[in-house]
Amino acid sequence: MNVDSLSPAVFVNAELLPFCVGRRVRTVIQVVQYDGVLVIGKSPNEKQMIVKISPDSPLPSPHTGFVEVIGIVSSAKSIKVELWTNFGDEIDMSSYHKLCQLANGEFKHLFL
Repeated sequence: MNVDSLSPAVFVNAELLPFCVGRRVRTVIQVVQYDGVLVIGKSPNEKQMIVKISPDSPLPSPHTGFVEVIGIVSSAKSIKVELWTNFGDEIDMSSYHKLCQLANGEFKHLFL
């Protein structure tokens, strides 16, 4: 599959990653573990997500508990990061999860 690096980033959570392999996505994760090469985080739907760090896009320092990630989905559970943004130490992940669902049409029936 070709990497879709020119398209806008789709809002996702861990549940949507398998459907977005090769596409640019955007999400917020809670950083659980960081080893310099990988960040293991909790996605807005409470599932584990792996973010692969490239030398061109290191984790922002000092990193906070929550970061927004924009990158290309490389597998059903991982994103290769292009851009990071610190989101602070507190965020309403439930609301972000709902945003992911709305942005991807899971609640489309509410608007008919």
